[in-house]
Amino acid sequence: MQIFTGIAASPGIAVGHLKLIDRHNLVIHDQTIKEQTFVQEIQRLNQAIHTLQHELSSLKASLRENTESEQHLFFIDTHLMILSDERLFNETSELITLHNINAESALRKCLVNYQNAFAAIEDDYLRERIHDVETVIERLLRTLTGTTVEPILPYSNLTIIAAHDLSPADILQMDRSRIIGMVTEIGGVTSHSSILARAFQLPAVVGTTGFIHQATSGTPVIVDGLAGRVILSPDQETFRECLQRKRRYEYLESKMRLEADKPAVTVDGHQLLLKGNVEIPQEGDSILANGGAGIGLYRTEMLFMNRPTLPDEEEQFQEYRAVQLSIAPLPLTIRTLDAGGDKLLDGLSSDLEQNPALGVRAIRLSLTMPDEFKKQLRAILRISVYGTVRIMFPMISGLEELRQAKLLLEQCKHELTAEGIPFDHHLAVGIMIEIPSAVTIADLLAREADFFSIGTNDLIQYTLALDRTNQALSPLYQPFHPAVIRSLARIVSVAHEAGIEACICGEMAGEPLYLPLLLGLGYDELSMGTASIPRVKQFLRRCSFQEATRIAANALTYATAAEVEAYIKQEITSRFAESFD
Repeated sequence: MQIFTGIAASPGIAVGHLKLIDRHNLVIHDQTIKEQTFVQEIQRLNQAIHTLQHELSSLKASLRENTESEQHLFFIDTHLMILSDERLFNETSELITLHNINAESALRKCLVNYQNAFAAIEDDYLRERIHDVETVIERLLRTLTGTTVEPILPYSNLTIIAAHDLSPADILQMDRSRIIGMVTEIGGVTSHSSILARAFQLPAVVGTTGFIHQATSGTPVIVDGLAGRVILSPDQETFRECLQRKRRYEYLESKMRLEADKPAVTVDGHQLLLKGNVEIPQEGDSILANGGAGIGLYRTEMLFMNRPTLPDEEEQFQEYRAVQLSIAPLPLTIRTLDAGGDKLLDGLSSDLEQNPALGVRAIRLSLTMPDEFKKQLRAILRISVYGTVRIMFPMISGLEELRQAKLLLEQCKHELTAEGIPFDHHLAVGIMIEIPSAVTIADLLAREADFFSIGTNDLIQYTLALDRTNQALSPLYQPFHPAVIRSLARIVSVAHEAGIEACICGEMAGEPLYLPLLLGLGYDELSMGTASIPRVKQFLRRCSFQEATRIAANALTYATAAEVEAYIKQEITSRFAESFD
């Protein structure tokens, strides 16, 4: 028996036989070429791009016939967008002429440059978009070398696929009635393959470095997408243990699905709104299926990524309208562009910053380009006439930024009124509380904001002065740190004193362990990854608001994160043990 650890990317436990997908047999010959063949190599590159575009477009057309897959075709659109980005062609062509190398060598050098640029991105979701670029360039290399991509066929009726990486197209084309789990050596929770695995309820573990070289097709295997483990040739004891956990998980999941449409209220009648965080319109169905009360955070960054120019107002209007329609008639909260600094956009020229996390990003970036910012604001205002829409400004550090953003919003309102374009004149305007300065002046901000939404990921990072992506510092990333929970207590207290709502949209919202604290502090809304909604709702429906209030008050008296965590676990684990399996 061999046990490999990785990242739990899609929940569930699958037991079956392994099938390895080895695509590392692609042979690339690095060649030095003469100047007179530069044009020929560039033409080869251009032809490969057009060929791959045709293949992906044909694949998209065939998959559209499958209603289960149709809503996920956005992932193929992303790859088509990368291929159409002139920067990929231009930079690779430049490397051909600069280094006197063939197209294959230039593409690999171009990929390394992209990998280095993406590695510096702080946001997990955006950083993992490098996997899309890697997938596109790998397929381009195969097109250039005439190497075909073999379809993934099941080994048996209970097949678990293992590969260095799997593309969204791979998963969309799988026979998912016979392929019941997947393992990859790279990727993360927010990679597109992981998102699709969760959408199709396919247990998955990613980031299992070196797994492929130690595994053999046909081997019995267990994929534990709950614990992030892959077990090759399990012994009888391990097999029985995993089978029991599988049955227990599936039983609890079935119970949660039965409760999906039930109200999110505590046993003593206190209501808490549970909403979803989304990046694309196709995720709206997941919110409805999981019993969410709307979208609490729509990240608009994806619309701005992997393109040579920024989207115009009409394109943004159509995209935001699609998101709205996907969850109608439930409410939608749209966060304006949260990019810049470490989240570079191709459509903008930007200087390399020494400390991008503290640089020109989020609302700071938007305010430096008012004309582009107004396109987004106008698009949001235009969809507000069709349903309940709220707008949210990210990374507000002071009143000046909030007032500048609201002034631009008012200008957009006047313009639309003059043009006879309808919109909701009472659209709510909120802010993200993510940095200590906003916590300190929360009482001042509450006078001019309609609601607060706390991005706990950044709030923890900035409060504790640590890079949450730095593995060496991971033990210090402590959501239960007294400075963090005191900040959370202050924010909700100030908000309610001003008569406005306080919401949580960071990762703390989707973890039941934090629910008694956030509930007891008095938060009005939690917004999370859509798959987390049923579990949080189930736990909430067994909680007492009165008890949670007592737990939160006591938690504020402890001096260290370890003490707070131990106290809360002691209070709830024995009472709600099955919620933490």
